[in-house]
Order: sequence, then structure tokens, then C-alpha cells
Amino acid sequence: MTEILSDDEADRSLGSDWTRTGAVISREVALASFVQAIEVVDRVAALAEAADHHPDIDIRWRTLTFRLSTHSAGGLTAKDFDLAREIDSVLSGL
Repeated sequence: MTEILSDDEADRSLGSDWTRTGAVISREVALASFVQAIEVVDRVAALAEAADHHPDIDIRWRTLTFRLSTHSAGGLTAKDFDLAREIDSVLSGL
């Protein structure tokens, strides 16, 4: 099983565009269009599937909210922050 990070470890791992609420990190981003938002979701879905770690993704027109937590471990793990960095990479490449 993946090790749960302490609050301090989670806070140190948090990227500048992400927020933490308890055992969940989240990021909201507004894209240029609905089509672009769906393209981002498709790219993140492929990364998540490859990592066997699937975020909650809320789609509201062109605004996406990503929420990450390792539900099987009961908290935040390195897997969450690894996927968060990959999501950041997708978004920075737009």
C-alpha cells in the first residue's frame, strides 16, 4: 500500500496552483473553449489510466476542477502529487 503523507509533507509537495483541503488537493482552471477543456480531460485521462490513479474531474463548460486523493490509502500520497505535476504539464503546454 502507498504511504499516506503527513500534513507537512503534503503542504511542502503542493504546487502553487493547487489547494489542499484535508486529504484532497484540487486545482481549477478555465480554458479557452469547451472543446479545449475536453481535449485536456482526454489527455489527463490517458495519463491517469497509465498511472492507475484516477482524479475526480468536474467539467463546467470550459472550467475544469481536478481533485486528487488516494482513496484506497485513505489520504494523500505521492501518487497524487505525481499526477498533479503531470496535469500541470498538460496545462502549461496549451
